[in-house]
Amino acid sequence: MLFTSAYLGLFLSAFGAATLLPLQSEAVLVALLLGGAHATWALLAVATLGNVLGSWVNWLLGRSLEHYRGRRWFPVSNARLAQAQGWYAKYGRWSLLLSWMPLIGDPLTLVAGVMREPLWRFLLLVSLAKSARYAVLAVLTLAWL
Repeated sequence: MLFTSAYLGLFLSAFGAATLLPLQSEAVLVALLLGGAHATWALLAVATLGNVLGSWVNWLLGRSLEHYRGRRWFPVSNARLAQAQGWYAKYGRWSLLLSWMPLIGDPLTLVAGVMREPLWRFLLLVSLAKSARYAVLAVLTLAWL
């Protein structure tokens, strides 16, 4: 049970960290890697899956965002949304390779939904970026052992 809880905790932290919530999954991954009780490949797979699915939630929110634009309670100003759309239009889908970065990665995935990025391309680029980030983190962590 405790074995499964570790994977579930990692999945939930990675999923939440990929949404617009201020969470961090890297610390959970590093702790589990240092514990040595779990296969590295399984931890990387679970973290990547959770993080990509969390980004997919942002993409879905972005797809429906335009519908609510202009309402008083809308959380993003028209100017800020236009700025994000302009940035995405300028740098395009390749900016999704930066979806792993703190502060800019989560909004990028939201803007990708607003810009109607095809889901297959979105998932491919985001999966590459997020799996590479976790792999580098794992290599650096295990190199310290």
